[in-house]
Amino acid sequence: MAHKDTWTRSATGASPKSLELYEIAVHELLLYRNDPLATLDQALADSPSFVMGHAMKAWLHLLGTEPDGLEVARGSLEAAAELPANMREKAHLKAAGLLADGKWHAAGRVLEDIVHDYPHDLLALQSGHLVDFYTGNSRMLRDRIARVMPFWDAQRPGYHAVLSMQAFGLEETADYGRAEAYGRRAIELERRDGWAQHAVAHVMEMQNRYEDGISWMTRDSDAWSQDNFFAVHNWWHLALFYLEQGDIDAVLALYDGPIAGNGSQVVLDLVDASALLWRLHLRGVKLGERWTALARLWQPLVTAPNYAFNDAHAAMAFVGAGRSDLMDSLLDTQIEAMESDADNALFTRAVGRPLCLALKAFGEGDYTSVLRLLRPVRNQAARFGGSHAQRDIIDLTLIEAALRGGEEPLAHALVNERTFLKPDSPLTALFRQRSVDPRQAA
Repeated sequence: MAHKDTWTRSATGASPKSLELYEIAVHELLLYRNDPLATLDQALADSPSFVMGHAMKAWLHLLGTEPDGLEVARGSLEAAAELPANMREKAHLKAAGLLADGKWHAAGRVLEDIVHDYPHDLLALQSGHLVDFYTGNSRMLRDRIARVMPFWDAQRPGYHAVLSMQAFGLEETADYGRAEAYGRRAIELERRDGWAQHAVAHVMEMQNRYEDGISWMTRDSDAWSQDNFFAVHNWWHLALFYLEQGDIDAVLALYDGPIAGNGSQVVLDLVDASALLWRLHLRGVKLGERWTALARLWQPLVTAPNYAFNDAHAAMAFVGAGRSDLMDSLLDTQIEAMESDADNALFTRAVGRPLCLALKAFGEGDYTSVLRLLRPVRNQAARFGGSHAQRDIIDLTLIEAALRGGEEPLAHALVNERTFLKPDSPLTALFRQRSVDPRQAA
């Protein structure tokens, strides 16, 4: 028997109770709150033949980029494979299966087609949005949502999430005014929407509005930080605003507290921890045992060749901690990754491998190699995912290598470039103080 959910989609194998639980899980996922997996398990316990319950469980284990999640996702897909299913449900299973096999781009296209037919399918829309983020596809971050916007309004449950996704897509395509407006509207509708909170923070980061950023992130922090899977990333954004101002004590307090203080082993949290420590490392901050502790958390993931963006952040921890053994293991794993037929082979070849080698060279003081490896990479870095704010770490490393390596013409050129983009940045001012115009020096 097929029941209908509140978005009038057929849900094969669901009882009214399991369908209600499924809708709760979708809402939890949209807000990154509570435990949607536990909610789904309740739904599947009630209705083991609930196809979309299995599909969503697969998505939840795939979209976190956790290596251990792959087998769980495959198990969910196998459980659904022999069940009766309609065309939309089969498309979800197909897309999730493609992603489980490392076919990021193909999965994104199937999800794209689902929302053309079912513009109110929030699971397909959000999964596709995250695939676009992980593959660095800034245009589709915007356009995937734009295609369905005419079908949505404030009367439909979940509208805030559609606005927040569009806000982030607009920000990543440099439409900052509209991005902020969409994000703020989403927060008006649902103050707990951490994705909208982060989209507006990205706008302020890109516009060098650091005071505004601190105010935005601290005015109602309980709304986005309480029982929220995305909280660490939003604390990371707040830390970036303080770091730009040079308030190192505030940054370290955030790192030792909500960012890394609980010893989270969630990959996305480890990425944020590495990204923050590396920025501090570039500024010469003494980090004590923080690198050692972080490298220990990354260690179990060193032989998981499934996502190059994660590799680079593991490499930062290994270099910072002086763990050349783990760094060598990571580089060996990348060789395996590049030999596969998954999309990560391209992510690794194009960006991940040279970036990891450059990080290793930076740790060894070989700044010439850092420059040789990073200069071709930075203009195509989006190919391995992340946001503009996250990938800025490549430019920061490049500038620092040029300054430390005595490459004065290149260093001055890079600092001029950053000054043009971030003229009011305190960090840019520090770079200018260190940069020497070779023509004046002559």
